[in-house]
Amino acid sequence: MNQSPHREAAAASANGYLMFGVSLALLLGGVALIVTGVLSQSFGPLAIGLLGVILGALSLTGLYMLLPNETAILTLFGAYAGSDRHAGLRWANPFKSKRKLSLRARNLNVATLKVNDKRGNPVEIGAVVVWRVHDSAQAVFDVDNYETFVSLQAEAAVRHLAALYAYDDGDDLRAGETTLRAGQNEVAAAMRDELQARFAPAGVEVLDAKLTHLAYAPEIAQVMLRRQQAEAVISARQKIVLGAVSMVESALKGLSERQIVELDDERKAAMVSNLLVVLCSDRETQPIVNAGTLYN
Repeated sequence: MNQSPHREAAAASANGYLMFGVSLALLLGGVALIVTGVLSQSFGPLAIGLLGVILGALSLTGLYMLLPNETAILTLFGAYAGSDRHAGLRWANPFKSKRKLSLRARNLNVATLKVNDKRGNPVEIGAVVVWRVHDSAQAVFDVDNYETFVSLQAEAAVRHLAALYAYDDGDDLRAGETTLRAGQNEVAAAMRDELQARFAPAGVEVLDAKLTHLAYAPEIAQVMLRRQQAEAVISARQKIVLGAVSMVESALKGLSERQIVELDDERKAAMVSNLLVVLCSDRETQPIVNAGTLYN
């Protein structure tokens, strides 16, 4: 049977400055009574004075200092007695153990990991996570070491996340499907949700999470780079051809409308061929002057 998680509760504590004054008064009053008892050789003032000194010294051990965004977890003989989040000088039962815990935001840099994406391609991925302790009782009592817990769960979440998405677009992906490279905002949101679910047992909340490194693994990086370059060349060529066809169409239409020259089908085909060569070529073209006719 699983043990129910602990929940943070407010601890019973008092103003430390007030209790310091009370403790100091007990000490001074006890010393004064001891001196009086010794001088008068009276057992009553001596006993009361000793009791006052003991109570004053014991009371001083109940003082502790808290900084802003810091809490003290109080336990009494092993039992959780609450958490104190009041900054400044505080006082609690001297028999209660006090453990301080920072509530400030912290950065966790997940080292670059080599994992397989959705397609099975090895990729390198790294992330940074901003987190803080939300429930001090859970952080201390429900996990062995909450910092180690956060570090290991963050690495597991990044590995799992990388396997859910492909690195980049491809023919095997559905239209509009999120990828690690193109959908970083969606990926970051998914990572925050998964991290929050994983950190919840430790009373930790995720403030932000983002990818800091994303690349193909070295063994396939060059192959993938050539693939991306080929896709870019094909895309550019498609745009060039579409533009060239549009320009040739416009040229033929202009010649026909202005009746500058009458072209039969064979001359139109030759003109289209020449124009497409000039417009689509990635090198400078050299003009050739035809002194005869197309049919000679």
